[in-house]
Amino acid sequence: MEGTVTVPTPGARATARPALTNPQPSPLTSHPLKVAIIGGGPGGLYAAALLKRLDPAREITVWERNAPDDTFGFGVVLSDETLGGIEHADPEVHAALQHHFVRWDDIDIVHRATRHTSGGHGFAALGRRRLLEILHHRCRALGVELRFASEAPHPARLAASHDLVVAADGVHSTTRDAYAQVFRPHVATHRCRYIWLATDFAFDAFRFDIAETEHGVMQLHAYPYARPSPDHHPSTRPSGPQNQSGASTVIVEMREEVWRAAGFDDIDPQQSIESCAKIFAEALRGRPLHSNKSTWTTFRTVVNERWSHENVVLLGDAAHTAHFSIGSGTKLAVEDALALAACLQEHPGIPSALSAYEEERKPVVASTQRAARASLEWFENIARYLGQPPRQFAFNLLTRSRRVTHDNLRLRDAGFTESVERAFGCPPGTPPMFTPFRLRGLTLRNRVVVSPMDMYSAVDGLPGDFHLVHLGARALGGAGLVMTEMVCISPEGRLTPGCTGLYNGKQAEAWRRITDFVHTRAPGTAIGVQLGHSGRKGSTRLMWEGIDEPLPDGNWPLVAASAIPYKPGSQTPRELSRARLTDLREQFTAAAWRAARAGFDLLELHCAHGYLLSGFLSPLTNRRTDAYGGSLQKRLRFPLEVFDAVRGVWPQERPMTVRISATDWAEGGTGAEDAVEIARAFAAHGADAIDVSTGQVVAEEHPEFGRSYQTPYADRIRHSTGIPVIAVGAISSWDDVNSLLLAGRADLCALARPHLYDPNWTLHAAAEQSYEGPGVVWPVPYRAGSRRPRTGRTDAPKPRLTLGT
Repeated sequence: MEGTVTVPTPGARATARPALTNPQPSPLTSHPLKVAIIGGGPGGLYAAALLKRLDPAREITVWERNAPDDTFGFGVVLSDETLGGIEHADPEVHAALQHHFVRWDDIDIVHRATRHTSGGHGFAALGRRRLLEILHHRCRALGVELRFASEAPHPARLAASHDLVVAADGVHSTTRDAYAQVFRPHVATHRCRYIWLATDFAFDAFRFDIAETEHGVMQLHAYPYARPSPDHHPSTRPSGPQNQSGASTVIVEMREEVWRAAGFDDIDPQQSIESCAKIFAEALRGRPLHSNKSTWTTFRTVVNERWSHENVVLLGDAAHTAHFSIGSGTKLAVEDALALAACLQEHPGIPSALSAYEEERKPVVASTQRAARASLEWFENIARYLGQPPRQFAFNLLTRSRRVTHDNLRLRDAGFTESVERAFGCPPGTPPMFTPFRLRGLTLRNRVVVSPMDMYSAVDGLPGDFHLVHLGARALGGAGLVMTEMVCISPEGRLTPGCTGLYNGKQAEAWRRITDFVHTRAPGTAIGVQLGHSGRKGSTRLMWEGIDEPLPDGNWPLVAASAIPYKPGSQTPRELSRARLTDLREQFTAAAWRAARAGFDLLELHCAHGYLLSGFLSPLTNRRTDAYGGSLQKRLRFPLEVFDAVRGVWPQERPMTVRISATDWAEGGTGAEDAVEIARAFAAHGADAIDVSTGQVVAEEHPEFGRSYQTPYADRIRHSTGIPVIAVGAISSWDDVNSLLLAGRADLCALARPHLYDPNWTLHAAAEQSYEGPGVVWPVPYRAGSRRPRTGRTDAPKPRLTLGT
């Protein structure tokens, strides 16, 4: 299955392998003499050519069930990184590819009759059939045996009779199935139907066209793979999908329910193809769409825990797939072939070579699959974004995978990026992160939040000098909002003995010392308090002494929605009675009153991470049968009662936010749809923003970590409800912050670890972007350091004269 690459991946690891430039095998390397390759697609053929070129004595046979001129799909896109690897490994193949490539720079996005063009992207494509012809020719020239229209023997037979078996037999790999107990594959299907087609002219850009039909949203992905012949006359009517007028791949995609509503499930594929040609007639210039045994299908994401077993190894789609909207199966398969050949050359035995191959390729593929998943889900939910302003919609589409960013787009097309910034409301020269944002009566001067971070450094709940320095330093560091750690409403509500509190007047006075410092020494920076109760996760050791482990002595009794311990060995909490619920509401209210008197600008109610209020929200931790358990509405009841009580004493002009876990990362727990309803409920009761985190609710969670991995949940809540959101979780760079804001995925971005690494993170972000303005102000004593320090010269003097002999 071939796919499109929307933009080359910035900063991706180059695939060039200098070790492959020398065709002589090393005497220390693994040296399989007899190699069987199952599957004659580009990955299998290229692996055959490389292995034969490295050692002409090898006996290499490729089995392909189809005829040599059979192919599926139309065009193939390869990145510059992949081409660099091919050039190093086999200059002849590279030269042949270069001769046939179509190259272009632009991406066109058509949204509600408005076309936006972003340039500077750099694409290279050619026809899949042409690619196979090049590889067939190269394999034959090297002496590889190609067996077409021929089913390969069972992989176990091949493994017994060959030194190495390379399974490049695609997404429906029979080899993978034969060794499923070893490879342990996971195959996931998704929500959209799509079909591979072609048209008989060459688009002049990579084009995304969005059609809002009576049945729902349909989208077209198209790119050229053959240019018009030099002697082609515009009046010449083309006769096929690849001819004098050029050719383009066209993919039509839509949600399953849209596909059914359009009746495409009940009619012949050709009829549905003709319907698609009419729907996208303007983009297609009235031309027909052509099929090549094309059928509607759903994308299958393939992940394998292992890629090799003894002398059998998976390659390409047999090992992994990535959605066509971000990566080409051919691209990944060719890169696999390069890595496999190099590892066999570099390692002394097949087991170590195959292990090295997995170690090298798995992280690269996993990163690509994460980006592909983000892109796939964006298109699945494209209807969510149609109401965005056209320029923001275009920017959102281009950055959907999180691999392409604001700064990267600025380098490629400064004009396009500046137009998006203007539409967002950025004054000239102002990055999105340094624009103001208003919550109720509080205007934040920028969009950066220092996320709540437990410091475990209090004594009897009292914040001390450490907290003054910790929070004061981050306030001086330029963030728009600095949040405290979770401040507990009672001694029994503490997570550890080192947690802070607001359950007595002395603590309130200590907090007042900190808020006064922030307001006096860092004017323009707001400081917020996060109130919470640990619930069943309390009475544990300090993080560095054993996170979530019970205290060795001095434990206090725990309470929770239900009497369920957090994990084996944890204390079992007591289920809260109605009378105790009333007491807890009053404790929250008293703490909020003290927080107001202590001078905090914003209050956040902690309803996440499995703490007390979160424990009511999740069905995994709330097994109650009274009015506070059961349906989501009932599970919301107590957290909303607490919110209302706190809102009642918190000053009306000061905002309140709520932190939630948008998913439990566990089967049967809170999911994304629940999170939307939870956010709606709190907003209806007066929440000014939702701070969207995930997980930490149950010990048996399985989070899907990655860069900005929680942002899609914030994005979904924002676009489903219109509620402002704070995105948090592995947001590590100012470029990420600018990208998320400009795409409309978040209103504020909270960062934790980056502020531990650098208390002046926001000031340095301004300096690195050459920004000076009201969005961030260097404290007067620090202004001498507002420019990056100079370093020693590393450049050599340039030659000034060239003298003849």
